[in-house]
Amino acid sequence: MKLLVIGGSVFLGRAFVQEALSRGWEVTTFNRGQSGTDEPGVTAVQGDREQSADLERLAAAGPWDAVVDVCGYVPRVVGASVAALAKSADTYLMISTINAYPEFPEKAVDESSLRHECEPDAGPDDGDYGKLKVGCERAVTEGFPGRTLVIEPGLILGPGDRARRLAVWLRRAAQGGRMIAPGSPDREMQLIDARDIAIFGLDRIEDGSSGTYLTSGTPANTTWGEYLGTCVEATGGKAELVWLDDAFLEEHNVEPWTELPLWAPANEEFAAVWSPSSAKAIAAGLHCRPVPDSIRDTAAGLFAPGGMDDAFDVHHSQRDDRLMTPDRERQLLAAWDARA
Repeated sequence: MKLLVIGGSVFLGRAFVQEALSRGWEVTTFNRGQSGTDEPGVTAVQGDREQSADLERLAAAGPWDAVVDVCGYVPRVVGASVAALAKSADTYLMISTINAYPEFPEKAVDESSLRHECEPDAGPDDGDYGKLKVGCERAVTEGFPGRTLVIEPGLILGPGDRARRLAVWLRRAAQGGRMIAPGSPDREMQLIDARDIAIFGLDRIEDGSSGTYLTSGTPANTTWGEYLGTCVEATGGKAELVWLDDAFLEEHNVEPWTELPLWAPANEEFAAVWSPSSAKAIAAGLHCRPVPDSIRDTAAGLFAPGGMDDAFDVHHSQRDDRLMTPDRERQLLAAWDARA
């Protein structure tokens, strides 16, 4: 198989590249060479997908059996890539998002749920992230009719994750001491490893599939307690988890999801954040490794010499000025203790 990956040098794109190479596929990457280095063994074509001359040069490097697009965020830009590659590839796999569904995370969603509406030629100012991703999906399905795969991941983790969610908890656990664990340790979660998305996507390319697959992981594949406990275990066990309940944190105006990454209080706003349905993808062959394995593998890469600890992609990531500061954590822990 011959594969083109638009992106391919970081996280999910790199997972696709590594998996394809492990299968003996011929892999070409197309990126600007700014976010990371390409995996050894690929044919690297450097260029900007917003430049028509670069897209023409890329198309001439084909043909490929499939394209995997992991970095399409603006429909108009994705549409230009689709038009340039329509005669150079058999299948176009677009990585979209669970945020394509406006009712998420208040309601459980699957592929039949209400979707945002967005034109396939929309520009960057024509909607938010989820809406624009729907426009990107339309650009692909209209440009590759009957030859499109759309994967809509839920929350992704795994080695090389630059979104500063798991990395925040691993770094905090590595510091040791009393550490806020927000909410309930019994809260069930649903996560997926980037490597499992890559395996699923390439399997679907191999079997000639098309269509849309929501890939959020297998139901209740971990709990919040197991997640944070594994972060502590993977960093040497120096931290002591102190569980602060939702009501206390909300009373003290702690911002869910951002100030304490992934903390989703059990209220209407986040009622179904951990219960989207991947049933269609599971029926088609999606398998998910244990979440603790993903956490341990991420920790190993994060703290390795030259690892990810100081390198991260700011796109769709947690901003440092929104994360809980050490002083704020100490104040909250003192206030919690004073309640006893």
